[in-house]
Amino acid sequence: MTPLPLPTVSDPALLIDDPAGLTPEWLSQALGFPVRAARHAPIGNGQIGGSYRIELEYSPPAPPEAPSSVVAKIAAGSEAQRKLLGPAFVSEVGFYLHLAERVRARIPRCWYGAISTDHASFTLLLEDLTPSVPGSQAAGCTPAQAEDAVVNLAALHASFWNDEFLRTGLEWLTLPTTELAELAGAALADATGTFVSRFSSGLSAADAATLTEAASVVTEWVLHHQTPFSLVHGDYRLDNLMFPPSGAGSAGAGSAGAGPSGAGPSGAGSAGAGSAGAGSFRAGSAALDWQGLSIGHPGRDLAYFIALSLPPDARRAHEESLVAAYHAALDVPGFSLEDCRTGYRIGMLQGPLITVLGCVYSPAERTAAADAMFLSMASRSAQAIRDLDTLALIRNQR
Repeated sequence: MTPLPLPTVSDPALLIDDPAGLTPEWLSQALGFPVRAARHAPIGNGQIGGSYRIELEYSPPAPPEAPSSVVAKIAAGSEAQRKLLGPAFVSEVGFYLHLAERVRARIPRCWYGAISTDHASFTLLLEDLTPSVPGSQAAGCTPAQAEDAVVNLAALHASFWNDEFLRTGLEWLTLPTTELAELAGAALADATGTFVSRFSSGLSAADAATLTEAASVVTEWVLHHQTPFSLVHGDYRLDNLMFPPSGAGSAGAGSAGAGPSGAGPSGAGSAGAGSAGAGSFRAGSAALDWQGLSIGHPGRDLAYFIALSLPPDARRAHEESLVAAYHAALDVPGFSLEDCRTGYRIGMLQGPLITVLGCVYSPAERTAAADAMFLSMASRSAQAIRDLDTLALIRNQR
């Protein structure tokens, strides 16, 4: 099989770098429907790009399948920042163009996707999941919401469980090499020193020591924690999920499900008919933000989500039932509940890996709120690593 390259576009007219370019004319071409008027407003506070909700009006008669609104995601930042973030742009656009149609998890429908040949600019038009609301890392979630999210995560992982297509089918998504693992280890070691120094007044000595030791073993963890494998979201946390305001999957309810399918108009960068999940919008959580995709052990996503979403006492009280709910929903052969528990324990290093690197190397302006979020994420990750004796487990598997 020849690996699929990521489709790119050289015509700047197919990409939007400024929300002012989201005109009725451009949207008509991108969506394939006659847009008469469009109003956009910024939403969210993404770290690597801008997001805008676009309300749409159509020339009559309005096509019944045309969306009343969409969410546009575009690149942002300086030329240097965009060059640094190019792999993240590739990851998200590649997900919607090549993988979303196979995903059983709840995700937004992709109406249009395109990326430039230098990977510095991209444009996505995604389903607007309103009235669902974004999760909040600062506010946390209920155990019921956490269960809904891990069941949806299991659907993602089951879609690509030990699927060789991930390893050989895509030019832009590859297995981590020894060189890349060593680079990740060196980068995390340097970043951890900066992180511990930056947060010396708020980080406990125990947490600082745990983060430092975790950084020292992350290279071997990346290389040897790869079986079984699936598509790993990489940053599966509350800020990257949408929850309904009421009903199944909401703050006051039990678990459920939600999410879209995909379609796109013909033309360069289109997502293609039938991409992204199955069916129309349903109640429950939906996953967003696919900039950190990798191939790896699915326990990394599970550990990262549970450790970061619940305070330590709540995590200790509910993690067994959450891991069991994930495993039951996963329903793949040859992977026992005990295997799942072990993968969950070892996967805890995903927390410091993403948190520390994201904090130290983020191109976004540093704020008190962001600092508080990163500190909380690091502390929760470190506590979970100690509670589950993750580092000893990794050392014993050498």
